[in-house]
Amino acid sequence: MSIWKYLFNIEERRNWWMRKMPPSPLRDYYEVPFPDKEADWRQVDYLAVDYETTGLDEDKDEILSVGYTTIHGSCMRLGDATHILTRPQGVIPGESAVVHGILDDAASSAEALEDVLPHLLRALAGKAMLAHFATIEYHFLSNACERIYGFPFVGPVVDTLALEVRVYRSQDKSIQQGDLRLANARTRYGLPRYRAHNALIDAIAAGELFLAQVATKMDKKNIMLKDLTVVS
Repeated sequence: MSIWKYLFNIEERRNWWMRKMPPSPLRDYYEVPFPDKEADWRQVDYLAVDYETTGLDEDKDEILSVGYTTIHGSCMRLGDATHILTRPQGVIPGESAVVHGILDDAASSAEALEDVLPHLLRALAGKAMLAHFATIEYHFLSNACERIYGFPFVGPVVDTLALEVRVYRSQDKSIQQGDLRLANARTRYGLPRYRAHNALIDAIAAGELFLAQVATKMDKKNIMLKDLTVVS
């Protein structure tokens, strides 16, 4: 069904899946219209999202924690910030535990992903997903929705890594190894360094980077959501 993304826009796919699927948290998400891609970026709600996972293969690895917070226009709403551990079905590999610090004993008492997804989907309803290297968050979520609900996730996505690539290209600068990492991108905008590999901290860090990125574009009037998205 991946050919659909080349034939139909996300609004058409949203309507198609909504007609096909039975009641579920994913259907509830689809029943809320996506943000207008022609809207001024400041009139759009975004959900800055990050996961910690057992690895980077969305087909076999699992989500271990979810962090997210809301951005409306130029304001981040930290009162909405949420961090949830999820219980994997398998053992957490030692090499990934060294990175994120989530161990089997903590994960064993966490919530099942089936119980976490409804919270995340409610938070995403009517918003654009925002993440750094958003393909990870997007595909892990879509695969989880297919496994649990039988249908994929579709929605508008803003990727701060992709926005940073555009900056380099606009300045005709070559990209060196490590330039696009979240911490290094934040440094270029004078943002503070945070401890990495905590889902909520990384979600907030990506949200702050996004606000800094669009602030540098304020000389360009009428920036619309479609100017910022990689999936729209």
